[in-house]
Amino acid sequence: MKIRQRMSFHFTYQLVFYSLLIVTVTLVAGLLFIQNMRTNELRRNFPVGALQLIAQETKYKDGTIRISAKWGELIEEKGMWLQVVSAEGDVIYGANTAPHSTLPASYSMTQLLEIEETRKLGEYAVHTQLSFAYEQPLLYLLGYPSPGLDRLVVWFDAYEEAGLVESKTLPLLDRRLRDNGSYLQVVDPSGRVIQDIGDKTYAQKGYRPLDILAIEQSPGSNYDTSIVAHRDQRSGMTWILYTANTAGESLKHSTLDTATRGLVWFSAIILLLAVPLSIWHGYRYSRPLLLFAGWFERMGRGQYDQVLTAKDKRKIFRRDGKMRIRYRLYKEVIESFYQMTFKLAQSEKERGRLEKAQADWMSGISHDLRTPLSTIQGYGYMLESLPEQWSQEELRTMGTTIREKGDYMLELISDFSMIHQLRQGDSIMELRETDLDELVRYSVLKYVNDTTMSEYHFHYNGKERPLRIQADETWLHRLMDNLLSNAVKHNPPGVDVTVSIGALNNMACIRVIDNGRGMDEETLHHLFNRYYRGTNTNESTAGSGLGMSIAKTIVEAHNGNIQVQSELGQGTKIEILLPC
Repeated sequence: MKIRQRMSFHFTYQLVFYSLLIVTVTLVAGLLFIQNMRTNELRRNFPVGALQLIAQETKYKDGTIRISAKWGELIEEKGMWLQVVSAEGDVIYGANTAPHSTLPASYSMTQLLEIEETRKLGEYAVHTQLSFAYEQPLLYLLGYPSPGLDRLVVWFDAYEEAGLVESKTLPLLDRRLRDNGSYLQVVDPSGRVIQDIGDKTYAQKGYRPLDILAIEQSPGSNYDTSIVAHRDQRSGMTWILYTANTAGESLKHSTLDTATRGLVWFSAIILLLAVPLSIWHGYRYSRPLLLFAGWFERMGRGQYDQVLTAKDKRKIFRRDGKMRIRYRLYKEVIESFYQMTFKLAQSEKERGRLEKAQADWMSGISHDLRTPLSTIQGYGYMLESLPEQWSQEELRTMGTTIREKGDYMLELISDFSMIHQLRQGDSIMELRETDLDELVRYSVLKYVNDTTMSEYHFHYNGKERPLRIQADETWLHRLMDNLLSNAVKHNPPGVDVTVSIGALNNMACIRVIDNGRGMDEETLHHLFNRYYRGTNTNESTAGSGLGMSIAKTIVEAHNGNIQVQSELGQGTKIEILLPC
């Protein structure tokens, strides 16, 4: 659940982050693109529309005008000038006026009306913008030299007659127009061309009325032809002078072309950003997956102790033992791999140990069964071949031996079956409240009252009050039988066996102490593991030799503990602790 939540959060925030990044880059690029288009368009069409923007961005307070420096730079770049005139006619702001010393410092009402009507001020063409954004109106004047208009006015004064070019001066004017690379049209009030003078190649296309107005008001290099016009108020005739603009070029569809180029560049930039980002993203998330693939491959080959190689560890962890950032997303996965491979390696070792133990077990069973079977088989051959040669006493001895060996084999098989049952755990245990004092007392009395055990001395030290535990009485009786029978089998007659119960550290305690032969250290060390190795066939066949293994399994099935202390010639002490 933890890694699922973190991975969900990780990929979600990455998706949001990359989406916001793309949106941000797109917006920034779009704004820069629009700003660039606006700037370029403004430069190309300056001063058309510029005065309105200047007026909108102007800050006016306490008689002081503040205009952005970019406008001053653009005005100076275009060779123009700007004046802001107050309601009283005074010039309260000027930009690039120093090179144009003839500009007045104040204007009369008549001058302003004339400028508004003629769009001229002396040798300058003038654009005007009236602003009412503040308490008093402000008039913005943007002017620029217009030598073509001055030339046209001079020619009009020299060659005009009744609004037309005087006939006798036509050749002279035609020559001057051609020398200056110009072309003149005289248009009547209805728009009909009355006269064409000069080389028509300088007017390579027909212009519509609105085209002429646009070109006239765009003194820059936005068109391939410069046009100035002069209208005669008396006759209503308009003289239009065309001059080739060699520095310019036709910018038809310029905005569309610029937009297309900008989109191409923007797409290329996004692609250049996306390619390394995609490579990095794929590299970052593929490396752990390739690492996991190698782990799975080695696990498939059973190389559990080599799943995480030294090289892999150097990739995942720094020298200080901390996990590298690129792998932290898969922290739980890597830790699970560690735990899984460790458990699998342990399981593989345990499987090998169990297989060896099973082989030893089967070897022990075979050996232990083969010994009595060999004896039985031998006596069987003897009886089968010449039974009349054996005396009654010899036959009785043979029968007794065969019976004892058969009893031993039955006991051995019974003990194997019992160990198998005990390995099933709680499934065969029926725990209920039991008086341990009564149970142990009864087990000892069986041996005290057994006439075959008269040569052994049994003693019991109980408690005055009942000592109650949760136990399976059948299995505890078998436990006591195993402990007492071992004390008899492995000790000579006359040994004293003392059994006592009590409480120790909130546990019920059973002690079985004898003063018999005792055990050496090696026998004591392997006492509970003998059923893995098989029984000791050097001992008498009285008993299977698995008694202590069964005893330990019974105690552990009751969540208890068994300990044995013994020394050669000093006897043996067995202590069993069971939960109260």
